[in-house]
Amino acid sequence: MNFTKAKIRDLRKMLDSGEISAKELCGEYFKNIDEKDESLLSYITVTKDEALKSAEKAQKMIDEKQAKALTGIPLAIKDNICTDGIKTTCASKMLGDFVPPYNASVIEKLNEQGYVLLGKTSMDEFAMGGSTQTSAFKKTKNPYDLERVPGGSSGGSAAAVSASLAPAALGSDTGGSIRQPSSFCGVTGIKPTYGRVSRYGLVAFASSLDQIGPIANDAHDCAILLNAVCGYDRHDATSARIDVPDFTEKLGQPIKGMKIALPKEFYSDAIDGCVKDAVLSAAKELEKQGAVLEECSMPGLKYAIPAYYLIACAEAASNLSRFDGIKYGFRGEGRTFNDLIIDSRNKGFGEEVKRRILLGNYALSSGYYDAYYKKALALKQEIIKEYNEIFEKCDVILTPTAPTPAYKIGAQDNDPVKMYTADICTVTVNIAGLPGISTTCGYEKDSGLPIGMSIIGKRFDEQTILQTADAWEQGFTPVAPEF
Repeated sequence: MNFTKAKIRDLRKMLDSGEISAKELCGEYFKNIDEKDESLLSYITVTKDEALKSAEKAQKMIDEKQAKALTGIPLAIKDNICTDGIKTTCASKMLGDFVPPYNASVIEKLNEQGYVLLGKTSMDEFAMGGSTQTSAFKKTKNPYDLERVPGGSSGGSAAAVSASLAPAALGSDTGGSIRQPSSFCGVTGIKPTYGRVSRYGLVAFASSLDQIGPIANDAHDCAILLNAVCGYDRHDATSARIDVPDFTEKLGQPIKGMKIALPKEFYSDAIDGCVKDAVLSAAKELEKQGAVLEECSMPGLKYAIPAYYLIACAEAASNLSRFDGIKYGFRGEGRTFNDLIIDSRNKGFGEEVKRRILLGNYALSSGYYDAYYKKALALKQEIIKEYNEIFEKCDVILTPTAPTPAYKIGAQDNDPVKMYTADICTVTVNIAGLPGISTTCGYEKDSGLPIGMSIIGKRFDEQTILQTADAWEQGFTPVAPEF
């Protein structure tokens, strides 16, 4: 049996029954990584020695009948989530040799479960991009077609799960960075409600938008991983003091009577026909299960991209100001204080990061703050209001995850604005702090590339979007990449 094709819940049964040991399971994934990742480039750092030690500890927990949901389960972690004693590079030369002296809160929670860390996955530099091609180290490829991007910024995590180099992974989502690569790579990824998962130890991009979340083979596995990482954290001032339910509780329950909103702006001519057809076909299948489809409108969507990029870039400019070549990270040259900082940031940051720092500082500068940043914050409130109005009548919202399937590597290198507008279907979820999940709903006819649909829920109602995604997945047969 190919154990690396199994779901987390099946691996749990195998480990508990003794069909396979934690060390053997770990070895199966490293075998895949050794054979495939040279061409896929999904991992920046592979942690074999640490993994084998963790597997031994996990096996002891299993043998003593103290196993938890993720005990002995190998996972991949996006390389902007701090891991004590293991490099956390953010795929940037600026942090190329940075070894954190502490764990992110989510890693502490996973350690309590007895998980096994396979390695740190590649990403767009400082999570800025939608392709994982801005990485300074590993420019990940799509397992369905090595000439196409895996999406971003969590492209390494999504590609690793898709290619069976990990059963699940953690990513981060600032404007769609879990959901869009999940769509491109044919897996399932959930961005939880803002504040549901602690951001302590996540290297900040845009603090009001960032959120850690799982990527897995289906909604059920996402729910299992979400159970492990959620909860209030005193280290994070934005962490929500709210009870954490069992996210698997509503899985398998019928969706009869559930009202699903279809905002017409998400199905405009800007969305490829194959994507629209696949998502609307999925909507009809959900209707056959008893769901009620409701057409609605979200006029604020046309302002979402400029609002998002103004807010995100402004916060990025502020957050990345700490990387000056003096305190830690890459250090350049220069005989004066200013020269040292300029050289460090010029050589340490890539082009996309520099572009966003410039945009952010411009938006925050004297004379432009009111004209740009303040208006973006006002638009944020308008988008929240529109979502609230939809949720007064509906339970969830169904949209495409991305306007197109995965595009060719290099296709958008000379047109950053085109790459930015590709986030149109995902950014409003982060602006409003809502939960959203992407799951595969079909495949492009000619290329066989996966197409993703997103299910958006009310604040702190991850259970319902997981229930809806699971209901769809029960009747859908995914096609794994031949990679």
